[in-house]
Amino acid sequence: MTWVVWLTGLPGSGKTVIARELMELLCVPVEMLRLDEFRKKLVPDPQYTEQERDLVYNAVGVMASLLASHGVNVVVDATAHRKKWRDRAREQISSFYEVYVKCPLEVCMKRESERKDNLIVSDIYRKALERKRKLEKGTSVQKSDVGDVIGVDVMYEEPEHPELVIETNITTPEEGARMIYAMLYPPAGEPPGRH
Repeated sequence: MTWVVWLTGLPGSGKTVIARELMELLCVPVEMLRLDEFRKKLVPDPQYTEQERDLVYNAVGVMASLLASHGVNVVVDATAHRKKWRDRAREQISSFYEVYVKCPLEVCMKRESERKDNLIVSDIYRKALERKRKLEKGTSVQKSDVGDVIGVDVMYEEPEHPELVIETNITTPEEGARMIYAMLYPPAGEPPGRH
């Protein structure tokens, strides 16, 4: 059975590190789609508008669906803060597993400030909060390179019925990856999915 696992959650929640740990555990061919990398290829100069995000999330969903239809298992590492994007992917993919990587915003902010991969604008939360404070004071603000930041400017729409929730403030990345693995490959006699 071919599957697609979509890790969703706030920036800095731990999606990427869990995805990497999962890739190490899997003994089957799998392709990882990281939205940060995917966006850079699709949109060389991202503006992070709602229209651009809709295009990018639709494209990553279509790519995951195409790969799965050709027998390739896929791990998607993408915030996808709108429920409609995740629902659209679920409609396109028969073996779709939504994994909510849940983490308090404060922890995400700390983690994000320590990122060094240069795939996203560094320190996005700090920049967004600074911009928000200036706007609240009535101070003029220059065009930002971060767009609307999920969790600060734009609400993250939590999944209603994900197949799995991993609370990364109390779960290690290794434990999270093992939870996903157990969901995909349960003990004999149990169906894959919610456990």
